[in-house]
Amino acid sequence: MSAEKGLKGWLLATALGMCCNTFAQNMEELKKRFPGDEAVMLHSSAQYKIRIKDGQPYVESRENQQLMYLSANAAAYLGRYGFSHSSFHEVKEYEAYTQTADNKKVKVTNFKTSNSKSDGVFYDDVQETLFDFPAIGQGATGNLNLQIVHKKPYLLSPHYFGRHIPVVNDELKISFPKEVTVKYILKGQDTDKIKFTQDSRGGETTYTFQVNDQPAEKDYEDAPGAAYYTPHVVFYIEKYKNGNGDEIKYLSDTNDLYKLNSSFLKDLNKEAGPELKRLVDSLTYGVTDTAQKARRIYSWVQDNIKYVAFEDGMEGFVPRDANFVCSRRFGDCKDMSSILTMMLNTAGVPAYYTWIGTRSLPYTYRETPLPIVDNHMICAIQLQPGKFIFLDGTDPTCVFGIPSAHIQDKEALIAMGPDKYNIVRVPSPPKETNQLVDSCFIQLTDKGISGRINMSMTGYNSMNMHAALLYVNGKDKDNYMRSRFARGSNKFQLTSYEVGDLGDKNKVTLTGKFELQDYARKIGDEWYLNINLLKLYEHQEIDFPRRKMPVEYDYRFIKKYVTVLTIPDGYAVSYLPQSKSFRNDVWGFSLNYEQKDNTIILTQEFYNDYLLLTADHFKAWNEVLEHLFPLYKETISLSKK
Repeated sequence: MSAEKGLKGWLLATALGMCCNTFAQNMEELKKRFPGDEAVMLHSSAQYKIRIKDGQPYVESRENQQLMYLSANAAAYLGRYGFSHSSFHEVKEYEAYTQTADNKKVKVTNFKTSNSKSDGVFYDDVQETLFDFPAIGQGATGNLNLQIVHKKPYLLSPHYFGRHIPVVNDELKISFPKEVTVKYILKGQDTDKIKFTQDSRGGETTYTFQVNDQPAEKDYEDAPGAAYYTPHVVFYIEKYKNGNGDEIKYLSDTNDLYKLNSSFLKDLNKEAGPELKRLVDSLTYGVTDTAQKARRIYSWVQDNIKYVAFEDGMEGFVPRDANFVCSRRFGDCKDMSSILTMMLNTAGVPAYYTWIGTRSLPYTYRETPLPIVDNHMICAIQLQPGKFIFLDGTDPTCVFGIPSAHIQDKEALIAMGPDKYNIVRVPSPPKETNQLVDSCFIQLTDKGISGRINMSMTGYNSMNMHAALLYVNGKDKDNYMRSRFARGSNKFQLTSYEVGDLGDKNKVTLTGKFELQDYARKIGDEWYLNINLLKLYEHQEIDFPRRKMPVEYDYRFIKKYVTVLTIPDGYAVSYLPQSKSFRNDVWGFSLNYEQKDNTIILTQEFYNDYLLLTADHFKAWNEVLEHLFPLYKETISLSKK
């Protein structure tokens, strides 16, 4: 894209400055500082300029990113680059180019823009522009310059200092006039590395945040959202003075945020239409109990309104009318909140529109009263004074009375009226709610062992199984079941399985039969068998002390595994391992062997009481595994009488 004259001058100055800076860097020194890394972010900067225009806040930013490639192989995984933008954050001008090691500038000419997908977002008309840096080689730099207009200043995004490659220098500047008050909060880990300076001159204040030599962030599948650990700056306009000199509160507290959020509900759901009214009447006919009415309506929405996440511009904030959602039978999270709230109130159940951030976000309404706090919308009902039940229509298998797993322990902003709201923390069900009992009954055969398995699940374990069964069929279902039942070795063969009654989402039972060849060993008249068929938590040691970012768990749980071996006729137990258990302040296990009549029973029990395990608990987590893993080597022996 051709840059306009105004940006050209800035880009040229930036490019020259960066060029000098780039080649002043000693590449070999960088390779020593960041051994094993193929590239570094040599310099990244974002410069926000806030001013008052037509009596309202107006925000523009200029951003520069400069990567240095430390090896010839870097192009294989870092040649493709890009940037995101939307109608709220409109990129007015952009330029990308490669500066080769011999100081030649090669411009990017082929940019491809497409829609960007994200999961469960509250607003998303995000587009992604991708391109390939040309002529990449060792010592080359890839450069990207952007000019952005932020059309909704209340949606300013946090500035993150961490990346998947090392960052040599990263800088955020925020400039604003005396008529504007800007607040900021440092979030994530290692925020002490963020150097802050403030400068005021000519009626303008500039905040500067800088981080140097930030190491690359390692990917961990069990990590929470990046906002929990990546150091970042959350900044926002607290208040400003308009053209008349009047002070306007913008996002000073939760009252301002609620005023903004509730403005999206202003003209919503004036009355129930005939179709919706008939539907509510049919669902609640003859029912006098308020809780039962709520159950029926929630279940109907879960089963009949399909969740489709489509967010475009202000549609990402404004729920659609419940009558419209009812007629077309699909909608996003806000639409689910709309139809649930309208149907429940029509049935006489006190129901309220509710905003909430999922567990991917660490923010709270009181600390950061900003739109970034919530990315989801649900419905809250109040069957007893002061007690709320949270209903998430996007989760088709969620049990009434139990919050969907991804909003546990999060703050909810409940719209109680035009100027009234409650901030309530969503409960997290105790571990006893979410139980799995796996019972396996085995016997020795000429080829190995065979047996049957019974799995009983409650709580989130059951909900997840119900969800899986919604989306798998035929061969995919067979493969899924095989993976759920598998144990012992890769020779496990599931010969048959059955799924129990699915009428109750809070419980489910699976049964299966299997064969496992070459698992038991017979030497002379002696059988040797390790009945630890499921070596649970193997390879789940936490990378301590290197890892700093937390470990996230879907929910608290108790899991119990029982293996029952039938002793063959004519044989007796000659060796039975000792029972052992170990617990510390983080978690633990028990592993118990016993002989009962002609059977040997191994009972294993594990529990987890955390949603987020922080680094100060990693050593204790690994300590449990150090006591557990040696027990998996224990073998029982049976001798001929």
